[in-house]
Amino acid sequence: MSMAYEEYMRQIVQPMRDELTEAGFNELRTPEDVDSFMENTEGTSLVVVNSICGCAAGLARPAVVASLKSETQPDHLVTVFAGQDKEATAEMRDYFKGYEPSSPSMAILKGNDVVHFIPREDIEDEEPENIVRNLQGAYQQYCGE
Repeated sequence: MSMAYEEYMRQIVQPMRDELTEAGFNELRTPEDVDSFMENTEGTSLVVVNSICGCAAGLARPAVVASLKSETQPDHLVTVFAGQDKEATAEMRDYFKGYEPSSPSMAILKGNDVVHFIPREDIEDEEPENIVRNLQGAYQQYCGE
């Protein structure tokens, strides 16, 4: 790919990255970032597999950000970007044992174990408020202990 194309794509997706990082998410951009996070993190984590698609823009990211208004939240907020940080996304998906690759998607982890997963098919065609309720219910169940 040309450098001009890669720079163009970086500029296009930056606002999509910013939507989550401005809400407190840390980006994991390399496989090493993912492994370091997974090896050194305790407690609960919300992992968002970000995407450039319309359901990420109109549903997933706004719902995730709105869900953080909950009193109970995960200890850690991280994101990988499918289609952009491909190696990091593949590495994170390796930790999602038993779940098919899906983007966008959201996972709540306790340590390294997925305890709640929201795949793309539970995001697209869904009302944002329902996604928020799904996440907040999972925060109550898994993050309030």
